[in-house]
Amino acid sequence: MRQVVLDTETTGLQVEQGHRIIEIGCLELVNRKLTGKHYHQYINPQCKVEEGALAVHGITNQFLLDKPLFSVIVKDFMAFVDGAELIIHNASFDVGFINRELNLVGQNYKLITEYCHVIDTLTLARQLHAGQRNSLDALCKRYGIDNSQRDLHGALLDAHLLAQVYLAMTGGQGTLFDDMMQAENHSSFNQKKKSSPRKQTHPLRIIQANTTELVEHENLLQKMLGKGKCLWSEK
Repeated sequence: MRQVVLDTETTGLQVEQGHRIIEIGCLELVNRKLTGKHYHQYINPQCKVEEGALAVHGITNQFLLDKPLFSVIVKDFMAFVDGAELIIHNASFDVGFINRELNLVGQNYKLITEYCHVIDTLTLARQLHAGQRNSLDALCKRYGIDNSQRDLHGALLDAHLLAQVYLAMTGGQGTLFDDMMQAENHSSFNQKKKSSPRKQTHPLRIIQANTTELVEHENLLQKMLGKGKCLWSEK
């Protein structure tokens, strides 16, 4: 199974207001393991980055001036994601922007969902953790994933964090080194098992009721019989 964890950065929040994609970051998973293959590209949006968006990702207009247009990179991007299952946090946002870019390119490109199945990890997180904060940062904290390098958002960094969050949420491996760690843990467990002394077992001590206790027990049963049927008195 081939999956692609995807994240984008944009000039603003509203695609309807003409905002564009300025960065795409993708990581490949095959059979729930990171393969090391990735796609990363900055894009010249041909429009200004809003101050609010700049504060989030730190990507300036000046930096983007010499970057390629989406129409130039679209073939490489589509070749990387085509046929994969896309894993996106708050998928409606990224999918909306990608569809807008594909529409602007033309060339008979269809909606991204015509090429890929999409999993929204925000929807998944809300099902698993109803009533809690489910931002990427909150999920990293919940699952013990180190996001200390995330002073600013970046598409490739966020895709890497999301890959770990997704694997943790769905019960799978979170890093490239999990197989090795599992093997080490298994070896350590076997060593402990061999070195640990067997616990000594002792027979259970049985204390019989004395004559006085038996008489009191019988009197109690008789009182219960006076009020109706008593199962304990039946032979």
